[in-house]
Amino acid sequence: MSQKNILITGCSSGIGYDTAHYLHANGYKVYATARDAKDVERLKSEGLDAYTLDVTKADDIQKMLSIIIDNDAKLDAIFNNAGYGQPGALEDITTAVLKEQFETNFFGLHELTHQALSIMRKQGYGRILQHSSVLGIIALRFRGAYNASKYAIEGLCDTLRLELMESDIYVCTINTGPVHSDFRKNATKKLIENVNYKESFWKREYGAELFQREKSKEDDMFTKESSVVIKNIVDALESKKPRPRYYNTLATHLLGGLKRILSTNNLDKILRKI
Repeated sequence: MSQKNILITGCSSGIGYDTAHYLHANGYKVYATARDAKDVERLKSEGLDAYTLDVTKADDIQKMLSIIIDNDAKLDAIFNNAGYGQPGALEDITTAVLKEQFETNFFGLHELTHQALSIMRKQGYGRILQHSSVLGIIALRFRGAYNASKYAIEGLCDTLRLELMESDIYVCTINTGPVHSDFRKNATKKLIENVNYKESFWKREYGAELFQREKSKEDDMFTKESSVVIKNIVDALESKKPRPRYYNTLATHLLGGLKRILSTNNLDKILRKI
């Protein structure tokens, strides 16, 4: 049996980075990608087969897939991991900023999925792993742009499963809760860059709940290591019939469970306090 390959986006840090190294160390041919050329050079220096890829550019995706097919004549799997968080109350998020959030988190994910599917249809098999979030299941205040992009992924994945049901192409939704990474640090930069938080109706909350609480959350009981996600990624890649959805971390299991059993009003009361 030939070596399995996988294309992973967003490998500069966090779950993408750790997954790329883990799979590489465990027999996969990993095509690790990142948007920043400096990150790509760092990944190469660490022994990974790394490439520059901006998922918001369809031509970049096409070139990357062509490299894989030229090298291997197949595409076993993709892990759509690239994404970022844009904090801010929705009344402070302009349409332009919301579009930017969707360009990476949703439209970029769809473009890679769309192009990869044409390859997988021809070869008759494949695995598509889509990185959603606990915030694709429930919503939190001041995360509206990110919530919306992840809810959109949920709808896309639910539809794709139905359309691929008679094939040997599997779509797996990865719902991840808080994990130690640069995600929060990068999100804070996006808040400063794109939100007029000093003049906002919510300026007190930005100070107390975003800047300060985000620091403290790095060490709370709900924030886990990426290994809890990688375990499920491996299952999604290697199980004969992978699960359609993988919950990662206690936060995802807890909040996903509460959504199933509580009324909307009662769930809102709990989410308002988070």
